[in-house]
Amino acid sequence: MTKSLEDYVEAVYVLIVKCGAAHVRDVAQELNVKMPSVVKAISELKKMGFVTQAPYGDIKLTPKGEDIAREILSRHKVLHKFLMSIGVSEETADKDACLMEHILSAE
Repeated sequence: MTKSLEDYVEAVYVLIVKCGAAHVRDVAQELNVKMPSVVKAISELKKMGFVTQAPYGDIKLTPKGEDIAREILSRHKVLHKFLMSIGVSEETADKDACLMEHILSAE
């Protein structure tokens, strides 16, 4: 899975936890991208078995998608906390953690 698609899975998970549901417009706003980009990414994630979505409905994570999202978010939180502990500002720590979370092995 690409870094970009990982970001989409993570955003869907965060929105579901925070708001109870994820919609295309919410994901677009969360990631600061345009809605057609979200539609394309969700289509790819459907093919890969990570999400489901009825036409114009909520985006839902499959069990496989939820596992991946939790793993990505967990790495993000650990990296963010580490960066903050060594004196990186919160905003920079969040941005850097987002970049770093995609290159770490699961191990």
